[in-house]
Amino acid sequence: MTRIEQLIETYPDLESCAPDIQAAFETLRTCYHSGGKLLTCGNGGSAADAEHIVGELMKGYLLKRPLSEDTRAKLVSASPEDGDYLASHLQGALPAISLVSQTSLLSAISNDTAADMVFAQQVYAYGREGDALIGISTSGNSRNVILAVQVARALGLRIIGLTGPTGGALRPLCDVCICVPAENTPAIQERHLPIFHVLCAMLEEEFFA
Repeated sequence: MTRIEQLIETYPDLESCAPDIQAAFETLRTCYHSGGKLLTCGNGGSAADAEHIVGELMKGYLLKRPLSEDTRAKLVSASPEDGDYLASHLQGALPAISLVSQTSLLSAISNDTAADMVFAQQVYAYGREGDALIGISTSGNSRNVILAVQVARALGLRIIGLTGPTGGALRPLCDVCICVPAENTPAIQERHLPIFHVLCAMLEEEFFA
């Protein structure tokens, strides 16, 4: 049984989302195989989810991610005293950046330009063609997420939306939009978590199994 099938077994109402979850995985797999990175953003509980995703990708999640012998040798050569320690404690990573975490930058953008530009400015600075952006919005209408997505489209990033039942204004802007069929914010967010856990687990298996 695949991870998506296991998800649907637990959350039968997510069966309609299965093709989009698979498409999101394929988008992220292509991004990482091409040397790209992932950016994430959202507001409130979705901001916590944006950070959560980064936490699962940037270090071991369900699998151990030991460094290669070549990398270990480079660390030992560069730092004879601490190389073994570094090599034993570093873990393989899939590069990801949460756009919700930099308090000084977020407040500066809000104060100096416009509050709804807090994610768009960072996408402009960090984003490169071939990267991916996950925009999380239970309504699909979060203005700061939509502006970030518009910048991402202009720069050639692949865009994944994680939203509620209609997808709102975000849906037509995304390459893939996972629209959770739940009618209130708590229920939508409760389903977002297992969806991105599945995506992180599938990516970890792809790159570190």
